Amino acid sequence: MEKKQAKSRRRVEMRRMNSEEDRLVSFSKRKSGIYKKATELSTLCSAEVGIVIFSPNGKPFSLGHPCMETITNKLLSENHTPCDANQNFLEAYRRVKLTELHQNYKEACKQMKTAKEQEKQIKKKCMVRSKGWWEEPVTELDMDGVRRRADLIQMLHNNVQLQINKIQAMASSSSLSSNTQAVGHGH
Repeated sequence: MEKKQAKSRRRVEMRRMNSEEDRLVSFSKRKSGIYKKATELSTLCSAEVGIVIFSPNGKPFSLGHPCMETITNKLLSENHTPCDANQNFLEAYRRVKLTELHQNYKEACKQMKTAKEQEKQIKKKCMVRSKGWWEEPVTELDMDGVRRRADLIQMLHNNVQLQINKIQAMASSSSLSSNTQAVGHGH
């Protein structure tokens, strides 16, 4: 009998995975591993660490100790003195990439802030809508909305009229029975 080795311990060939689901699972696990190693490096060595990762879907993830903004600001403001022409080229490339990453990070933060503001607005609208459809202003409705509102009002009117008829019928039957009893006691 052959022993099967656990998938997590097998050596993985370094090539792009065909299955999108496998790629996303692997990305998530490996991202967690990188974060763990970076945190260990920071804790054990008192190092300042910054990592920016973009998922296969383009979503940015970052880890920074003490914080990502401090790391990127520090990298962008340091003056390095390169040794040779290759070093100059690499330094220029590094700066361009870091500036680009810093801008992407700021844009992602801005988008997150906008999304949070939109979420607040949606929650606010949901709270307003929880009052009842009859309290919402008609001026904010389109033609279909006005028609639906008219249908709802008609249904409400019909239900109210039905209830009035029931109450009147009950009242008239109870007054008839009390009149009958009163007449019966009079004989």
